[in-house]
Amino acid sequence: MLAIAVSSATGVGVGEPNARTGDEIVVCGQFFHTTAPVVLWMDPGGYDAYRVERRFSPLEKAEWDVSREEAKLDTPNRYGIRQEPLTPEQLEQVRGGGWTLPLLQDVVDQFVMHYDVCGTSERCFQVLHDSRGLSVHFMLDIDGTIYQTLDLKERAWHATISNSRSIGVEIASIGAYPDPNSVLDKWYVTDDEGVVHLRPPRTVGHIGVRTKPFYGEPARQELIKGTIQGQELYQYDFTPEQYDSLIKLTATLSRVFPKIQLTYPRDAEGKEIPHVLTDQEWKDFQGVLGHYHVQRNKTDPGPAFDWDKVIGGAQALVNE
Repeated sequence: MLAIAVSSATGVGVGEPNARTGDEIVVCGQFFHTTAPVVLWMDPGGYDAYRVERRFSPLEKAEWDVSREEAKLDTPNRYGIRQEPLTPEQLEQVRGGGWTLPLLQDVVDQFVMHYDVCGTSERCFQVLHDSRGLSVHFMLDIDGTIYQTLDLKERAWHATISNSRSIGVEIASIGAYPDPNSVLDKWYVTDDEGVVHLRPPRTVGHIGVRTKPFYGEPARQELIKGTIQGQELYQYDFTPEQYDSLIKLTATLSRVFPKIQLTYPRDAEGKEIPHVLTDQEWKDFQGVLGHYHVQRNKTDPGPAFDWDKVIGGAQALVNE
């Protein structure tokens, strides 16, 4: 009879599976619970930013040699090493994958919010990975599903100067526009009772949303108008499911990374800054910020993003 070895410390037998609960993110190879639905790059249906092959091209055209020519990609990698502000000795340690959690906690101090202008996470990954050679740590789909594409030790390519010090999330949304009746009318419909619904157009085809069926609505029914980078823009809000998951993810990251403070860029009167930060402001800021706080040519996550909802909700979770 075969004897099963059991660890006296854990009570786990050799070869026994260690099941995930489905809410964990990965940091330096370690699992951390979020209490939100999470699909990892190694899970069925996940999005793997480590792979060189294009995810959505025909298999015979997915390899790097073909991708380089067809998509005009510069490098097979979509990510890099968080080099700043490492010493030469630390860089030698981590370039083989040897990040320790304390070292990563000392480097990462920003969480950058994006909207993907794709509408769904499946399309977002196709554009980032297959077409643009870029990456982001998290994608947040319209149903609240969080997709993690890389271990957070990696330097994703999502926010230029903030890449080495930040974690990024692409929130599925078609975005914000100066004309309220342009693209938005193709993605949002109002029923006979005046209720606004999120309805991806048929031309999008397969949208890859994990919840089937999913019927989405913006968290606030009214069309939101605001000024970003000096430009007046219109945007529908994100879904309640997205806010719920984002609040939980933000709270988790602030727990794992103490330098990511639960705050956002504000002026002297305490109001959110709706434009790019000065060099000194960006250098000093540790917390949650938008892509438009990092780059002057960006407007995401847009005027509809509810900063107080996200930060206040995360603070409440952490304080529990």
